Amino acid sequence: MPNVTATCETSMGNFTIELFTEQMPITAYNFIDLARSGFYDGLHFHRVIPNFMNQFGCPHSRDPSSRRAGTGGPNPGTTYEVPGVGTKTRNREGCIEDEFRNPGCPRLSNEPMTLSMANTGQPNSGGSQFFINTVHNSFLDFFDKSTPSQHPVFGRIIDGQDVIMNINRTPTRQDNPITPVKMIKVTIN
Repeated sequence: MPNVTATCETSMGNFTIELFTEQMPITAYNFIDLARSGFYDGLHFHRVIPNFMNQFGCPHSRDPSSRRAGTGGPNPGTTYEVPGVGTKTRNREGCIEDEFRNPGCPRLSNEPMTLSMANTGQPNSGGSQFFINTVHNSFLDFFDKSTPSQHPVFGRIIDGQDVIMNINRTPTRQDNPITPVKMIKVTIN
């Protein structure tokens, strides 16, 4: 079965994501569920670090100047379906299980233009926030033991890489874009 794609319409242009539904189904279908529900529509990129990454997906970023941006996630206890796996339930913080802890999880590196799950560093702390790598951030790989960071890759940008780089070059203050970058709509194709 081919991977699912998503079209992301932003205030700076569109880009397309290929979601690794076969390799990382729990994480990819979490994103798909949130996108289909409209969760991401109207949010803003809340953390942009040049030559590193663009972070997105916090519900508090609906207000681009919110000091809480980067601290939120999906509603606790909500569920979503993973084909071939079954129903998954988000924990009491709205987070999903760390799929990379499962035996046989593919070792996908945080290469440029990959989509990776953001988390707090604690087990099972990823929810709705993700980042797009703009350089090879191998130290963020869950299998790279040089740092405690463990961020699983679950997709990649297949169109609109120029938009990603333009977002990455946007002027920021404390990593927050001075001119807000809004996700107008995420459409699962």
